[in-house]
Amino acid sequence: MLALAAILILSYLIGSIPFGVIVSKRKGIDIKAHGSGNTGGTNVFRTLGPKYGITVTILDALKGVVAVVLVSQLYYIDPVTLNNQTPFQDITIIRIMAGIFAIIGHIWSIFASFKGGKGVATALGMMVSITTVDMLIALGIFIIVVSIFKYVSLGSILAAITVPLTLIIRQNIFHAEVQGYGTLLPFVLGVAVLLVYMHRTNIQRLLKGNENKISFSKKK
Repeated sequence: MLALAAILILSYLIGSIPFGVIVSKRKGIDIKAHGSGNTGGTNVFRTLGPKYGITVTILDALKGVVAVVLVSQLYYIDPVTLNNQTPFQDITIIRIMAGIFAIIGHIWSIFASFKGGKGVATALGMMVSITTVDMLIALGIFIIVVSIFKYVSLGSILAAITVPLTLIIRQNIFHAEVQGYGTLLPFVLGVAVLLVYMHRTNIQRLLKGNENKISFSKKK
């Protein structure tokens, strides 16, 4: 089981890379001392502008992709035998686990005093590598909501909810026969609940009508 432990630890460490901190320090500021204090792309977007915010968001998403696609390849060096009763192959289960640990690393980064972002971008990278159709639909929901209402938090919350909802609809209404549905759904629901929980203060501000809107104007 050493290979599995190595995969999960490495996934957590990759998720922990604080790109928001790295990028903001190159601009001479500590992002943790500005705005919401989060190290994710949204706070960087608000503090430094679209160019840097989008850059950090892409880098954070790539952490999820790297954990799922590359780190899990360690499985082939020392294959792990799981007590796997699911329709998925062992490698798919390990990829899901690697992605979840990357999200945990992003939220509670060991390199940033166990602070981080809210996990949305890293979850995007993870999900798009595992359940592409549902993630692309959620991404479309996110873009539409943010474009219309200018609330990144609202877009993130609705996108998180959309992924398991889309899985349920595709399997039970359209009978799309989603592979490993019974196994995948609990994982996806767990990630969605975590992401919504991480936005609990945003939900309070949205209900009170004082949530910050995103601005696409360029920072000087």
